[in-house]
Amino acid sequence: MIVMQVQDITKYFGADLILSNIKLEVQSRDRIALVGRNGAGKSTLLKIISGQLSHDSGSIMKPKETEIGYLAQDAGLESDHSIWEEMIGVFSHLQTMEAKIRTLEDKMGKEHVLNDKGLYTKILAEYDTLQHEFQLKGGFQYENDIRSILHGFRFFEEDYDKPISSLSGGQKTRLALVKLLLTRPDLLILDEPTNHLDIETLSWLEGYLQSYPGALLIVSHDRYFLDKVVTQVYEISRQKSKKYIGNYSKYLELKAEQYEQEMKEYERQQSEIAKLQDFVQRNIARASTTKRAQSKRKQLSKMDKLERPEGGEKSAQFGFTIERPTGNDVLQLNDVAIGYNQEILVRNIKLQIQKEESIALVGPNGIGKSTLIKTIMRPERKLDGTIQFGSNVQIGYYDQEQANLNSNKSVLNELWDEYPAHTEKDIRTVLGNFLFSGDDVLKGVNELSGGQKARLALAKLMLQKANVLILDEPTNHLDLDSKEVLENALIEYPGTILFISHDRYFINRIATRVIELSPGGLENYLGDYDYYMEKKAEQAEFARIEAEEQNRDQQMATGTEQKEKFQIDKQAKKEERKRLRRVEEIEVKIETLEKTIEDYENELGKPEVFQDYEKSQEYNQKLKSVNQELEHLMEEWESLQLK
Repeated sequence: MIVMQVQDITKYFGADLILSNIKLEVQSRDRIALVGRNGAGKSTLLKIISGQLSHDSGSIMKPKETEIGYLAQDAGLESDHSIWEEMIGVFSHLQTMEAKIRTLEDKMGKEHVLNDKGLYTKILAEYDTLQHEFQLKGGFQYENDIRSILHGFRFFEEDYDKPISSLSGGQKTRLALVKLLLTRPDLLILDEPTNHLDIETLSWLEGYLQSYPGALLIVSHDRYFLDKVVTQVYEISRQKSKKYIGNYSKYLELKAEQYEQEMKEYERQQSEIAKLQDFVQRNIARASTTKRAQSKRKQLSKMDKLERPEGGEKSAQFGFTIERPTGNDVLQLNDVAIGYNQEILVRNIKLQIQKEESIALVGPNGIGKSTLIKTIMRPERKLDGTIQFGSNVQIGYYDQEQANLNSNKSVLNELWDEYPAHTEKDIRTVLGNFLFSGDDVLKGVNELSGGQKARLALAKLMLQKANVLILDEPTNHLDLDSKEVLENALIEYPGTILFISHDRYFINRIATRVIELSPGGLENYLGDYDYYMEKKAEQAEFARIEAEEQNRDQQMATGTEQKEKFQIDKQAKKEERKRLRRVEEIEVKIETLEKTIEDYENELGKPEVFQDYEKSQEYNQKLKSVNQELEHLMEEWESLQLK
């Protein structure tokens, strides 16, 4: 069933054409992504479809009974109610029905009704009808639905009585999405719904939207999310729309294939045109061939000429370089405690970072990830423990709030004032690589969009040439194309990276190690996001097995022989799990030590080291120590394999 048809929508802002003849069709249960560069008009189109904004021409057709739910980007819920009062208010119609059902039940219990068969039958019929309607509309489960969705967005029983006015901006944004999901419109329109969501909440939302009973129209810059949820993609580019069937990865594949095919057809026709023109030019003046030349010229004039296919729009172009490398040991945290105003959030944080590692810091919102990296940037903020930096460490920091940008300056001066040794031409070239061209560089920083501010902050970071990058949500506000450019720049970066991100595709491409922050400290996972999730699933399975064993233990019969057998079996399984965990720990350590040995051997091969007796002795001593540790670990690993 068609939920909505968008026909030839055109929109101007003043004299600027934003959208031209846009076509889009939504069927029930469709899962549609709207993609395109920042500024392409995606949010504008969503506002037009949802009735928030007018259009200059075209039409939008939908059945009268179709309900549309729209959540704007970063729209927070403002209310004087508590969380529970606000959510339960969504179902006021069911509460009214419920009250009426209770009233009818009371009536049927009255003596005068029981004695009047006709009246009793009439009330009973009304009661049955109302109760059936109440059931169909979810009257017996709406409170469970509220609890389930609130829990998915990490609002728990103890939060229900909190006034919404007392919550943070991110919490209000999450609640706005919760409230919209509870209304269950026929068409759910979401503009960047993944903002302010941690990885666990994102995974929950993906599962919920996959089974959503209505249609979805989504703008998101989270590729992992789009691949999981959508089955159609509409691209907005150069004011026009184009439809592709499949998720985001399929869209990229189809788009590349389509461009290649169109370019082949165009080049084939250009070759044919060139041959015809050459024939006409050489033969039009010769009496013997003039008729054939005229025929070819006529063929040329009637030819339906193809336009050269438009390639992708211009992308940002940048890379990160360093002035000099760090030593092998970049950063070490020993028993560090972090928090605010002497109130500890997390204690006993241990972390060692080696040269050229790329580490993703993950964990739920509010756990202290940003606090940790701000503490690394300013070690005096730590509440306990020690923070040590290695030799030659120069840190470049990207703040997700872009607090290091001066809103009173122009784009040009924001960069030039920071790097006055560069010429204006150099600064303009850098800004051009980050898609600031012409008069764009004279705009005030306060006039920029979130995506433009992000690109400007990255331009400043690039010119710093730091050998360690600490990045707090670097992909926020970037469109999918800019994200890909950033990913490639970081993959090629010769330094060390520590970053916070909720973008799982980004983590998969960049991270060589994932560290998870929890109230108990940090836990290491030597791999990308998929590896991290695989290990988390294994841990959950181990925990489930142990819980089952404990449960069996409690339910075991009191017979001595049976109990002893069970305890022996339980202990054997426990020892096996312990063995497997130790094998994994050793393998991780071995890989780290082998990398350290390789680094030390490379250092020993440098003239400035092997020609310096003291340095050479120092590295040989380090190498001997690491080799001994490696030998002991290999022996332990071999003995564990034989068990």
